[in-house]
Amino acid sequence: MTAAPDTSAPRPASVRVLAVLLVLTALVTAAVEWLNWYYAEDGGYSLFIRTGWALLRALGFLVLIWHVWAGRPGAAPFGLILAVTTIFSVARLVVPKQGYPPLPGIAGFAVVMVLCLLVIALLYRASGVVGHLTRPRARWVLDREGFNRKVVQARPHAAGWLITARVASISYSALMLVACAVAFGPVFDGRLGRLPLVVVWFLLALATSYVTVVVSYFLLKGKTWAKLLLVALTMTVLAVHLPLCWWLLGLDGLVRDGGPLLVAALLALYGLWRAGRNGRTAPAPA
Repeated sequence: MTAAPDTSAPRPASVRVLAVLLVLTALVTAAVEWLNWYYAEDGGYSLFIRTGWALLRALGFLVLIWHVWAGRPGAAPFGLILAVTTIFSVARLVVPKQGYPPLPGIAGFAVVMVLCLLVIALLYRASGVVGHLTRPRARWVLDREGFNRKVVQARPHAAGWLITARVASISYSALMLVACAVAFGPVFDGRLGRLPLVVVWFLLALATSYVTVVVSYFLLKGKTWAKLLLVALTMTVLAVHLPLCWWLLGLDGLVRDGGPLLVAALLALYGLWRAGRNGRTAPAPA
């Protein structure tokens, strides 16, 4: 067993500031969602489902704190997708089906949006945070020499965008399942003719979860076919999810439940494009 050089160092002040900001964002997001539930006059089953999902999303900021504190390279793409989808999620809860949103809800959404934008700025622009997430670390690894503690280099920038695409694609299934849960509401009210479509939607969401896990694994391995398959999967998911939102949930459901998946899909495709661009422009190793 050989000892690796100690690469540990005190966490920069910007990392500690980001951790506090993430706690604040989680608390404010949960408070705004409760506020919207309090003021809602046309909530019902659909608002209950969407609010419950939004509260789970707020817990995601607490998970992100652990990733940031541990210095995981995936913290930046995870935070980007979490912040962007949170902005969209809170916006769709604040806007009622009819009339104008309450002033406290608008003010709360503005605060959440500012906090999420600050989170993104710190993750990608604060040199202390970026350095903390990309510095080499000593980890225990099992190789031919035995169980040793060795320095592991951070992934290159291109792989960081692949992680963004991976995290975005993994969210497809969850977003589809939320819309399916909302679509079960009319079925419970007696519209049994919609049940077969909802069941097919549900099964496709489950199948998407398994496919994305496998494809995203090989995506990080740099397999070209995985990139092409992820693009095809993204197009297929959009071609299925958006029409079903329109047919089963109406225009309101298309915006509230189709919009978040569209945002995740665009982030995944953008991550693939940036990874390919950085891979072509990266200098060859000496």
